[in-house]
Amino acid sequence: MRQLVLCTIAMMAISSPQYVWTLFVKPLEARLGLGLAQVQVTFSLLVLFQSLCSPFQGFVGEKLGPRRLVFAGGLFLAASWLGAARAASPLALYLTYGVSGGIATGAVYIAAIGLMANWFPDRRGLAMGIVAAGYGCGAIFTTGPIAMMLGGRGLTHTLALVGVALGAVACMSALGLARAPAGLDAALAGERGGHPTAAVVNVSPAQMLKTQLFWLLFAMMSMMCAGGLMIVSQMAVFAADLGVAAAQVLGFSALPLALSIDRVANGLTRPAFGWLSDRIGRENTMALAFSFEALAVALFWVYGGQPLLFVAISGFAFFAWGEIFSLFPALLTDIFGTAHATANYGFLYLSFGVGSLIGAPLSGLIRERSGPGSRFSLPWSH
Repeated sequence: MRQLVLCTIAMMAISSPQYVWTLFVKPLEARLGLGLAQVQVTFSLLVLFQSLCSPFQGFVGEKLGPRRLVFAGGLFLAASWLGAARAASPLALYLTYGVSGGIATGAVYIAAIGLMANWFPDRRGLAMGIVAAGYGCGAIFTTGPIAMMLGGRGLTHTLALVGVALGAVACMSALGLARAPAGLDAALAGERGGHPTAAVVNVSPAQMLKTQLFWLLFAMMSMMCAGGLMIVSQMAVFAADLGVAAAQVLGFSALPLALSIDRVANGLTRPAFGWLSDRIGRENTMALAFSFEALAVALFWVYGGQPLLFVAISGFAFFAWGEIFSLFPALLTDIFGTAHATANYGFLYLSFGVGSLIGAPLSGLIRERSGPGSRFSLPWSH
């Protein structure tokens, strides 16, 4: 349990670079004299390097252990925000907040997921879901304070102080991390009345990459990431096209309310579906969750023009999407074993980068072809 708590805390610490980025956009535009597109390159680099370095980070974590990898991630996080606080050019911002921040996030994420694969072999889906939820929901605790500090103390002070604090939390969490003892799978399964779920043969990354099954999982996760990120990146556009951007729902603006609910749903789904997969199987749970996501998209098409339903459907869509970050690593470890779980997931996590490169551009293209006024006009545009 101690390992689960520490990994969750570390994941919460490294969630802020991605989920509070939107708060820094306007201040960075003003300070550096950049346009929105130039500033947003930083975010693209953050997501790209978070996944791009994952195979190397998985290898490092396997060799040096989770404690050192998470500690290094905490140092990189603090350095990235300190550097961004003093960045005087676009390149400096890209290298600090973008590249260094992405490396920090990926290091902690890969280490935490890999560690859960070994410590909780009979409850792998739930354990991975909990730490993944820490990443999905962690920024809830920092968004308000950061917004207040930006208004009162300014961009430089906020980035420096919060960056050091988050990095310190990650580093302190790392000090208590340890590898799971050998033979834990069978021992824990016997104590809890469960069954070992790890593969009999532990497959190395080199062997795994030669299998068709790995590439099937890679393609599936890439498609699910792309589909989810299409929704994530275009929620404001959806709301405008559907005519609900300025609508009120229960006394709140529809779009901000939907985004708030989406963040909670994106966190809760990870342990929820992870727990379910421990009981009915990963494949059955995937089929259920992916069907829910398809249904959510269809409901957007038919009922999204109604403000209350827009908010409800968006939460349902995120609840049906975020579970991929617990189901895929759990299934990967079930198939290829625990001995190389961290390194193996490092390669599968590259699919998140592939999805991020496809999702936003593809959604923009579809929007141009099927938005209001086109020959593929949506039902509510008539």
